Amino acid sequence: MRVHFKARHLHRRSHDSHAGTWIMDLCVTIKGVSFLLQTGVGILGNTVVLLAYAHIILTEPKLLPVDMILCHLVFANLMLLLTRGVPQTMTVFGMRDLLNDSGCKVVIYAYRIGRALSVCITCMLSVFQAVTIAPAGPHLSRLKPALPSLVLPTFAGLWLLNMAVCIAAPFFSKAPRNGTVPAFTLNLGFCHVDFRDNLSYVINGVAVSGRDFAFVALMVGSSCYILMLLHMHSRRVRQLRRSQGGGAETKAAKTVVTLVVLYVVFFGIDNVIWIYMLTVEKVSPVVADMRVFFSSCYASLSPFFIISSNKKVKAKIACTAEQEQLSADAQESNDK
Repeated sequence: MRVHFKARHLHRRSHDSHAGTWIMDLCVTIKGVSFLLQTGVGILGNTVVLLAYAHIILTEPKLLPVDMILCHLVFANLMLLLTRGVPQTMTVFGMRDLLNDSGCKVVIYAYRIGRALSVCITCMLSVFQAVTIAPAGPHLSRLKPALPSLVLPTFAGLWLLNMAVCIAAPFFSKAPRNGTVPAFTLNLGFCHVDFRDNLSYVINGVAVSGRDFAFVALMVGSSCYILMLLHMHSRRVRQLRRSQGGGAETKAAKTVVTLVVLYVVFFGIDNVIWIYMLTVEKVSPVVADMRVFFSSCYASLSPFFIISSNKKVKAKIACTAEQEQLSADAQESNDK
């Protein structure tokens, strides 16, 4: 009787173990496919937009300031996906020892800069568009003509600012070691960011979050100003569209506001998780993966919105597709 009971008990434990393993494998597969789709689609979209802008630069004498900002935003998003999405996806699928200590320092530093540039350039785009459509006043009448010449210096300033803010990241980054993850360490899977103590952990979090919240507050404020102008001066905008072509500016403003809303939604989710991570000593890999996924959503989705809303980019992509189709048809006819 006891032998039979033990046999049933062992069989049940074995069944539960198999069920738990199957569920775990399913979760890993879903997570891996999610990261793979997000990273692959995002890299494809950003690369297509960059190539379209490269074609525009080669065929047109001058790139408009808004297009310069969008092009730089796409580059920052591509940099973010390559330095975080790719290694994260490889780690999820079981690849280990991807990077050594030096590789971790370079990749984490590049990722931090790419993520910072994404928020800063989105903010820059919003502020630039707000100034562009704002009614001319004593101060703006001088600023508006100078806007195109300020784009490149602003890019340089943002790069220098974020390279300085993110300079601590390489000192705390290292390749994963066998054994348990120390306290106050962000376990990224492919790399560890070890802050060693609670003070440096919190200071880093406050510095990064403070910078992000400042730029997000500025972009939200400028976007609200854009919406107010579009609402209060709709008749003036329609008249401007008939006389001076203001319709393009209005459409561009709506595109910028939509990009800002998209960023703020994912930024909010990202930072709710980040604030939670600052309150615990050891962060669960599941929580870290959720933050990575949501923080990369903007970089993956924004290029497709740019393609759908930007006539120049859409026209270049359509033109390239038509040329490839014509070349394929010509090749097929020659083969026959």
